[in-house]
Amino acid sequence: MVQKLTRREFLKNSTVTAGALALASAAAPLAEARGSDTIRVGVSGCGNRGSGAARDCVKSSPGVKIVALTDAFEDRLKGLKDEFKVRDNRCFVGLDAYKELLALDDVDLVILATPPGFRPRQFAAAIDSGKNVFMEKPVGVCPAGIKMVIEAAEKATEKKLAVVAGTQRRHQLSYVETMKRIHDGAIGEIVSAQCYWNMGGLWVKKKQPNQGDVEWQIRNWLYFPWLSGDHIVEQHVHNIDVINWAFGALPDSVHGLGGRQYRTGPEYGNIFDHFGVEFFYPNDVRTISTCRQIEGTTTRISERVVGTKGTSDCAGTIEGENAWRYDGPNPNAYVQEHTDLVKSIRMGKPLNEGKRVAESTLCAIMGRESAYTRQRFKMSWFMSKCTLNLIPPDGLKLSDSKPVPPFPVPGQYKLAGLG
Repeated sequence: MVQKLTRREFLKNSTVTAGALALASAAAPLAEARGSDTIRVGVSGCGNRGSGAARDCVKSSPGVKIVALTDAFEDRLKGLKDEFKVRDNRCFVGLDAYKELLALDDVDLVILATPPGFRPRQFAAAIDSGKNVFMEKPVGVCPAGIKMVIEAAEKATEKKLAVVAGTQRRHQLSYVETMKRIHDGAIGEIVSAQCYWNMGGLWVKKKQPNQGDVEWQIRNWLYFPWLSGDHIVEQHVHNIDVINWAFGALPDSVHGLGGRQYRTGPEYGNIFDHFGVEFFYPNDVRTISTCRQIEGTTTRISERVVGTKGTSDCAGTIEGENAWRYDGPNPNAYVQEHTDLVKSIRMGKPLNEGKRVAESTLCAIMGRESAYTRQRFKMSWFMSKCTLNLIPPDGLKLSDSKPVPPFPVPGQYKLAGLG
C-alpha cells in the first residue's frame, strides 16, 4: 500500500538516484560511464511510443541490442522487426504473447509500452521473470493496478532489478538542477502550485467493418479508461509527478471536476475532454491542475511553484530573491532516462522508480474519479477502500465483445467501493 514518506526520505528517493546518475552520465566519457557489456532488450508494445523507446534505448549506450519483440498486432510489430533485424522466432503476436518474450533467458531488459491498462500485469510478470524494466507512464489505470505495481516494485528491490519509468522530466538535467535548488530553499516554503497539460486533439481511429470491439478499442486506446486511464492519467501524470517532486510529498486529498462537451462522437469512446482538479498537499497547501484535449485551443504544458521567497517553472528558471537560470548541458531526456537505466544496471546499483511513478499515477487516477463523481477523496480511502479494478483479464481476445459504457455522468456514475 502507499506509505507516507518523510520529506527527507522522499527527496532522497526522488532526486539523488536518477538525478545523480543523469549528472554523472552527462559529465563522464561514454566508455567510462556506460561500460561495454551487451544489454539485450525485448520490447512489449511496438507502436509509436514503444518504437521511440526502443530507439532511445539503443541510442543511449554502447552495447544495447533489441533482440525480441511482441505486440497484439503483427502490422505494428513489423516496423521494428525490420529496423532492428529481429528474427522471426523472436517475434511474438497476441495479447498474451509478452509471456513468450519474458520466457527468453537471454533478455536482460524489457521495455513495456503497450496501452497502460496492460502495464500492471506485464510489469509484475517481468519482475517475476527476473527482468530489468523500462515502463512507459502511466503504470496503471485503477487502484487495483497501482497496488499490483507497488508490490512488484518492492519485489524488484528484493531481486536487485532496475526499474525506470517514462517520466523523463526526472532525468532532464534542467529539471534536476532546478529541483535541487527548490529543495535547498531557493524559493522558500512552497505555498501554492499550478500544473497544466492543455492542448488540442490527438489521433483517433474509427471502428472498421468486421472489427471486434476489443481490437478496435486497443487500436484506438486513448479513448477508453480501461486502456488509457483517460487523458488526465495518460498525459497529465507528467505534470502531477513534477509537483509531487517539488513538494517532496504526496497530496492528502483531491477534489475535481470535468466533462465532455466537444469530443462527443463514438470514436472518442467514453472519456472526458477537460478536467480541473485541486490537489490538497500537507498543511493545506494546494495545487490547481488543469488538462484539456480540445481542437483549436491554445497549448499550455508546464508547471509552476510559488514559494515565500520566489517562484519557479521547475524546468530551469527561478525568480525572486535567489533568481537563477539553468545554462548547463541538457541532453535529450527521452534518451537520458535509458542512459541512467543502463548505467545503473552495469554499475550494480539498480534504479527503482516503480513505487514513485505508481504513486503519481494514483494521484492522476484520483483526480479522474473525483471529476467523474464530483466527490472529494482522501488518498488513504482510495488505497484502502476503493475496489475499482479495470485490469484486463488473462485470456482476453481481440474478437471479444466489449460494449463501450456511456461516458461518466456525475450523479449517475458509480465508483466501486464508494458507499
